[in-house]
Amino acid sequence: MYNLASDCSENKTEWLIKGFLDDKAEALDGYAGYPPILGPVETYPIQEGDVFTCALGDVNYKHHYVSLIKKKGGYFVPIIHPKAIISTNVVFGEGVILCPFAAVSCDITIGDFVTIQSFSDLGHDVSIGNYCHLNAYSFLGGFVRVGDFTTVHTGAKIIPHVKIGVNSVIGAGSVVTKNVPDNCTVFGNPAKVIFIE
Repeated sequence: MYNLASDCSENKTEWLIKGFLDDKAEALDGYAGYPPILGPVETYPIQEGDVFTCALGDVNYKHHYVSLIKKKGGYFVPIIHPKAIISTNVVFGEGVILCPFAAVSCDITIGDFVTIQSFSDLGHDVSIGNYCHLNAYSFLGGFVRVGDFTTVHTGAKIIPHVKIGVNSVIGAGSVVTKNVPDNCTVFGNPAKVIFIE
């Protein structure tokens, strides 16, 4: 996330990156060139001019920690890499993260706190709910609907017009050919339900 935010200076957006919020003060031990860990989310006092982004991939942890910061009055900025490809009539929610070489076609709605990793491809008229996470090389065909809190793992493909339920997981490399219910995990080609919460 640090490198992604730093790269956004090409978009004429320059950040003074103060540091990371993490419970583990030693999380960056052995790494050089990064700003410090400022402390846990729970105790960090928001200061004037602070803006936030959330680097967590787990959709439930993301929601938990984003909610803590928002309750304190924190504001989340979008991090959109200058090498992402974005067509016309795309609506982004708060705190969206769009990595390099992600391709977002036209007439798309992306909810709050969605992460779309590199080389993902979204067809036209796609709708993605809040707190979703699309891993690298994901493909969503035209008119796909993705419910809140859903994770699409690396290399998964969802054919056009399919609806993915809330809090669902699409396994890596899966090909989804029919609608996926809420609260379940699918895997395979064609994808089949392997777990229901």
